[in-house]
Amino acid sequence: MKLYYAPGACSLSPHISLLEAGLPYDLVKVDLGAKKLENGDDYLRVNPKGQVPALVLDSGEIVTEGPVIVQMIADKVPAKHLAPARDSAERYKLQEWLNFITAELHKSIGPLFSSALSDDAKAFFKNRATGKFRFIDGKLAGHDYLMGKQFTVADGYLYVMLRWAEALKFDLSEMPNLLAYKARVAARPKVQEALIKEGLVKAA
Repeated sequence: MKLYYAPGACSLSPHISLLEAGLPYDLVKVDLGAKKLENGDDYLRVNPKGQVPALVLDSGEIVTEGPVIVQMIADKVPAKHLAPARDSAERYKLQEWLNFITAELHKSIGPLFSSALSDDAKAFFKNRATGKFRFIDGKLAGHDYLMGKQFTVADGYLYVMLRWAEALKFDLSEMPNLLAYKARVAARPKVQEALIKEGLVKAA
């Protein structure tokens, strides 16, 4: 498989999932601004959406959209329990979390990186996302991860959103469950490996 990524972008979520799953893959860096690969090739020929992630399967099929990609990765190694079994009640709960992170966090936080957004608009999106984080903080009470004791692909995705929130100086100081959760996920060896491979942290 081949993962097209941009350092620290939402493609970090499937990158973490691939490492947690123990699946072999190649990593291809994308310049999202220029829509180019490091060798100069046009990324739009890989993914006409112009966004990351994109995952090329061994069959040559290309899959886009992070929540779909991470579930596909999890389903390739069911023994890793990165996602509950298909068609189970727990699987629908996982999908609920993935959809919430996508629709309520990702789409609220992402625009904050744009210099074209007015201060009023940024305040609106930041307040909205903070409220969603507060909801998650409550749900994490007594839980190690979103689904309970088991790390799943949804946790890798939420962790990326928390990294974004930190970069944008969100005040999460009154959300102890969320802060403890972020530290717990960050401490996972495969999460650290993904950060190192993307050049986001230095190897110890």
